Amino acid sequence: MSASTLVIIGAALVLLVLVLVLLARTGRKSAEGPADDGIAMVKPATELSPIATDEPLPEPGAPGTTTGLATAELAPAPVPVAEAPAGPADPLTRLKGLGPKAEAALNGLGVSRYEQIATWSEGDIARVDAQMGNFKGRIVRDRWVEQARLLADGDIAGFEATFGKLG
Repeated sequence: MSASTLVIIGAALVLLVLVLVLLARTGRKSAEGPADDGIAMVKPATELSPIATDEPLPEPGAPGTTTGLATAELAPAPVPVAEAPAGPADPLTRLKGLGPKAEAALNGLGVSRYEQIATWSEGDIARVDAQMGNFKGRIVRDRWVEQARLLADGDIAGFEATFGKLG
């Protein structure tokens, strides 16, 4: 390369850097002050503010007040729904809408057999659903209890007629 080519490339790079710096500076707007168009920017709230009431706040340490909540009070530990029946665990992933991660979550709650899921009451469903994290709502939506009843009874034809081919 000749010296003139290097000078042209260097000048182009310097010009490019200057344009980028100018674009970066003009793209920033102050969160406190008004924008260029006269509209003030709203600063997002970073914490919740208490709602004003007519009742005075209780004194710290007064009877009936709590000074802090233990972690166990905020998030209860998983409660097994029922004792697992004797024998090997069933492949819960055969239920439609229940994959390996949901199966692991159920196993963590002590659920490993179709018979357990088949006997769930509405209260059991609500208690397990509250502990299912990302899978919350899947028990009812995918009809796990109905599917488990069919599989626990060995009714493969009934399962496939209602839920499709067993995988």
